[in-house]
Amino acid sequence: MLLLEGISQTAADAFATAGYSDIRRFEKALPVAELHRELAEAHIVGIRSRTQLDAEALSHARRLMAIGAFCIGTNQIDLAAAKRAGVPVFNAPYSNTRSVAELVIAEAILLMRGIPAKNAQCHRGGWSKSAAGSHEVRGKTLGIVGYGHIGTQVGVIAEALGMHVVYHDIESKLALGNARSAASLDELLARSDIVTLHVPETPATRMMFGAPQIATMKPGAHLINASRGTVVDIDALARALHDGRLGGAAVDVFPVEPEGNADAFQSPLCGMDNVILTPHVGGSTLEAQANIGAEVAAKLLRYSDNGSTLSAVNFPEVTLPEHAGSNRFLHIHRNVPGVLSAINEVFSSRGINIDGQYLRTDPDLGYVVIDAAPDREQAGQLREALARIEGTLRTRVLY
Repeated sequence: MLLLEGISQTAADAFATAGYSDIRRFEKALPVAELHRELAEAHIVGIRSRTQLDAEALSHARRLMAIGAFCIGTNQIDLAAAKRAGVPVFNAPYSNTRSVAELVIAEAILLMRGIPAKNAQCHRGGWSKSAAGSHEVRGKTLGIVGYGHIGTQVGVIAEALGMHVVYHDIESKLALGNARSAASLDELLARSDIVTLHVPETPATRMMFGAPQIATMKPGAHLINASRGTVVDIDALARALHDGRLGGAAVDVFPVEPEGNADAFQSPLCGMDNVILTPHVGGSTLEAQANIGAEVAAKLLRYSDNGSTLSAVNFPEVTLPEHAGSNRFLHIHRNVPGVLSAINEVFSSRGINIDGQYLRTDPDLGYVVIDAAPDREQAGQLREALARIEGTLRTRVLY
């Protein structure tokens, strides 16, 4: 078990409790050469956002069974390369939801009160005790672009503060509380005192928020981006803030971010008193990291001990029962005709009855799970026969 980037102790504890004693932990991402050496020995690897598991790195991981992304995003992993190698990838799409939502609400309050500028003035020895431009959030309208797990949480907390909530999503979503769906993105922008973005990184969302969208916002409104750095045209945002078109902004994610804490951060938004800049820490709380550690470790253990691939991001999903009284054979293969027949022939030709069989496929991959009760020697022979089937990527037996 290889755990990088200071993954929470909850993950290591979960593995140890399950009987996994060989756990290697590192507090930071590893240099490329050292990463490759460590991957060569790893059966399961856990990373966060800085470690890059590209095709080259994965080519060194001959023993690798599964990857855990102890975060929401998986852009740092070549999912297609992992899939071609028969390695499922698991992440934690929900565990830091509350942490991100709390930061967004805190930033909304600070922006509406004009605190960023007042804070900066005080640090320079200034003193601007005035209510001008300072507002309560109660009664104001919060526009949420992307009404998923984080967006809905933001809306619930905002309503508890007395805010009006409107949202826009490309899919129809059930509103929570008194939130209302806007007829269009433009309508949301025109109505909102604060706009907060919670969309994934896709080709459709890349630079989706630029000069035209900013121009549609209410004069003096505020923008919060805690989603992905590629979503907002930072130069257009900087111009709008400099010109006074927007009242302020809070940005946690950037198109280009430093690779490490020792590297310099540069942005057109630096030095602006009406902007809150944070170093991609929306989900970085101890509570969130503990929850993420427990969630991803549980998924990895479930796959390692049971074969279940529920919620894998690059793999056919199979939810499996326990297999008491049977050995469990896992067969991962390219999705080509004839593989399932060949698998069944391996068992039938040896007179071994199958207790249960589960199959899931996608256009590229097939995943077959067979429960049967041969003795251990026969099980080893069956695994070898399964591995010889053309198109096989990986086989495993759970005793």
